[in-house]
Amino acid sequence: MNYLWNIKGKFYKKLSDEDTWIHIGEGLIKIIAILVISRIIIGVSKALIKKFFLVRSKSPLRISERREATLLKLLENVITYAVYFISLVMILDACGIEVKALLAGAGIVGLAVGFGAQSLVKDIISGFFIILEDQFSVGDYIRLGNFEGEVLEIGLRTTKVKTSTGELHVVPNGGISEVTNLSILNSVAVVDVSIPYDGNVGLAEKVINDLLEGMPEKHEDLIKAPELLGIQSLNPTEIVLRIVAETSPMRHWNMARILRKEIRASLDEHGIESPVPRMVMVNRNEGE
Repeated sequence: MNYLWNIKGKFYKKLSDEDTWIHIGEGLIKIIAILVISRIIIGVSKALIKKFFLVRSKSPLRISERREATLLKLLENVITYAVYFISLVMILDACGIEVKALLAGAGIVGLAVGFGAQSLVKDIISGFFIILEDQFSVGDYIRLGNFEGEVLEIGLRTTKVKTSTGELHVVPNGGISEVTNLSILNSVAVVDVSIPYDGNVGLAEKVINDLLEGMPEKHEDLIKAPELLGIQSLNPTEIVLRIVAETSPMRHWNMARILRKEIRASLDEHGIESPVPRMVMVNRNEGE
């Protein structure tokens, strides 16, 4: 009984102590300040992220609205959770709770997980930056190492690419060290046309130029009229003329086929035939 009275006496003495209430008041002020500053930091961070995406949306390499919304929400959540975690630690410290042991334990656990899943962490971080930097999107035609194809799926851990022959490659994002995106900028079709070595080069160039001037009106994949660069090479039986054409992304293969067909047809109409191998036979007995 006396023990209980002693506890009550100490409790009442503690409550009546002015320093106790000052300490409690300081703790409450610290907690309120921490919460207010946390909200300000979160609000400013979200505003900066939205500003970043607004500026990025005006660049020529803008990302899709769906991916932009996903990244925006992802970054906002990461910042919110990080700030709240730091705030929680600071509040516990303000309440007099020892947090060093808690942080040390969390650090040891995180270190163990990191060593055990290095490749997984690398894949996830690489996938995050692939999405964030919009290095390529679903539907793009890319080149990775020794193969190239269409991107079917982008995940945080792997990327799936389908080649033109139907093969599906599943590539860990951490293993993507270099990527070439063929779907963003305009492509260039390069076509070589051959005429006989004894053919009329001037006439062939005039026929080709006349044809090329009107092609953008017929083919929307052409950015501008194709250009005849001139003679590319001289061979024993033929003269090779080179034509280049700027096309929409990934349409250069189709336009190259169209250019070959229409140029060859136009040259045939003007009597400029395709070069054919010639064989010359010499009879040595004729001179005897």
